[in-house]
Amino acid sequence: MKTIFYAPLILFVVGLSLLVSGCVPSSTGAGGAASMRANEEADKTMYRPVEYANAGKKGPTLIVLPGNIKSSSATFTQKVTPNNIADFAELELSNANFKVLERSDLGPLLSEIQLAVNMGDPTALQKFKKGKFNSTKWFVKFDILKAEEVAEAGSSFDGNAIGSIFGTVVGGVTGSVGHTAISSARTSENAAVWLVGLRYKVIDASTSEQVTTGYVEKKMETGGKAQGLLGMSGHATQLVTLDSVVQRLVQEAVAKIDHQK
Repeated sequence: MKTIFYAPLILFVVGLSLLVSGCVPSSTGAGGAASMRANEEADKTMYRPVEYANAGKKGPTLIVLPGNIKSSSATFTQKVTPNNIADFAELELSNANFKVLERSDLGPLLSEIQLAVNMGDPTALQKFKKGKFNSTKWFVKFDILKAEEVAEAGSSFDGNAIGSIFGTVVGGVTGSVGHTAISSARTSENAAVWLVGLRYKVIDASTSEQVTTGYVEKKMETGGKAQGLLGMSGHATQLVTLDSVVQRLVQEAVAKIDHQK
């Protein structure tokens, strides 16, 4: 009788072990399963250059003004700042063959320029049209209007309850072994979705008029999965960083600006 009970139990335990072991790193360090999965996830966040349609055509000289982040999410504002966005914008606009003036060369005048633009005061802008600002006709500004987690879901499995039932029904050594094996099974999975939206504006440096504006939005998903059985465990995390999402939004915005070059 014991053999009859042990055979299916052994098959059950072996089956679960194989299922979980497929998700458990076989080794650590370079070349291991965990290393390969970590690198696959890291590759998703790497910089991806964009081929701009009109990059062969030289664009006008412009200044990128630090934008505003309208989101109240502490998670977002800890990761991304207006200067981060402006740095991404300068990089992409240069790749699109616009002549970008370095903000650090402007010194404290940059704050005055930004204030004048935000106030829509063309009179205050006139003094910036002298000297090295003479050829600067355009300001470009990128604002984050939305950055929020809009959906979250998760599921989990704990083998304790099923293990207890198995041990009670079967009893004896077989029930005890089955109870221990099944109770050790754990799985959990969670996912969250963010929406990040960016507005871009091209502003006439002489009149503070918005000559063009637009909005782009992207969805970002983060999540993780963990499994464990008989002392073995494994986990994987999917994560695209917020600054990577912002950079890709800037690339989309610059592509639209390049199209109007």
